[in-house]
Amino acid sequence: MSKQVAVGTESGEKGDGAVPQLPSAWSRLEEQLAWYDAKAAHNQRWFKALKVCQIVTAAAIPVAAAAGATSWLIGGGGGLIVVLEGVQQMQQYQQNWITYRATCERLKHEKFLFAAHAGPYATAPRPEALLAERVEGLVSQEHAAWGERLEGAARGAGDES
Repeated sequence: MSKQVAVGTESGEKGDGAVPQLPSAWSRLEEQLAWYDAKAAHNQRWFKALKVCQIVTAAAIPVAAAAGATSWLIGGGGGLIVVLEGVQQMQQYQQNWITYRATCERLKHEKFLFAAHAGPYATAPRPEALLAERVEGLVSQEHAAWGERLEGAARGAGDES
């Protein structure tokens, strides 16, 4: 199903070796899909694990207090909740999960349209070039949003000083 076109040739024939073989737009799409899917899953796991730990710890604090646990144990539970939330805020697992998943789903949409020769690919004179442009556009949008989030976080940290 993958259409391999050698760079620098119109017909898709293999070059004479003078032109380096670069990944096709389809290969790039597949690589980006795999990366965004894996990163979304990674961030989802971390976000949910941290939240479950927070919920369990928060539920255990009144139970421990009622059972007569020492104050350092109860205070430690509260401190653990703060640390877990701090890690979540620094690493932005929830935001990254949502952003990576959204980009992955947009890439899947492009993959389907391209494979079905539908949407903008139905009439494009060079569908693979259009796919390359659209995939890179989606990835660039996500990178720009990521940069803005980092700048915002840096500004926010500077405001607290």
